[in-house]
Amino acid sequence: MRYITALVAALFAFSLANTAAVAGSYGKQKVVYHINYDNPKRQAGALRNIQNHINAVGAENLDLKVVMHGKGVSLLLEPGAKTKLPKGNASEVITAKVDGLKNQGISFAVCANTLRGKKINYENDLYGVSKKNIVPSGVAELAKLQAEGYTYIKP
Repeated sequence: MRYITALVAALFAFSLANTAAVAGSYGKQKVVYHINYDNPKRQAGALRNIQNHINAVGAENLDLKVVMHGKGVSLLLEPGAKTKLPKGNASEVITAKVDGLKNQGISFAVCANTLRGKKINYENDLYGVSKKNIVPSGVAELAKLQAEGYTYIKP
C-alpha cells in the first residue's frame, strides 16, 4: 500500500512538470471547491478536478480552498470510525491525493457543525485535520469566500 502512495505522489509531480509551460495563461485565480456528498467516486473525481486545475493554472497562480460539510466530511473520515456518518472514504489512495494537493498549497476546511452533529472527533476520526482546518460553518465559509472574490465550484 505504501507503493500506491509513492506512485500517486510521483504522478502528481510528473503532471506538474508536463503542464508548467501553459500554466501562466490563466492568470491568478481564487477558487473554492465545495464537497458535501459521500460518493467515493465523485469525491475522487473532485480531487482529480482540483489537480487538473492546478496543472492548468499553476500552483503559484492559484489560491484554492476545499470546503467540506455534511456527508462531504467522509472524504477525510477514516474507514471504520464510529460516527453518525455511514462511511469513511479516507483510503490510502485518497489520503495520498489529499497529501499531494496539500503539498501544492491547497487547504481543506471542515465544518464544525458537521463534526458536532455527526459525533466526529477530528483528532481521532479524520485524516490530516488539525484545529486550524475547522471552520464554524461550512456554508457560511462558502459565502464568506465568495464575498471575498473566490469562484465557487461544485464538482
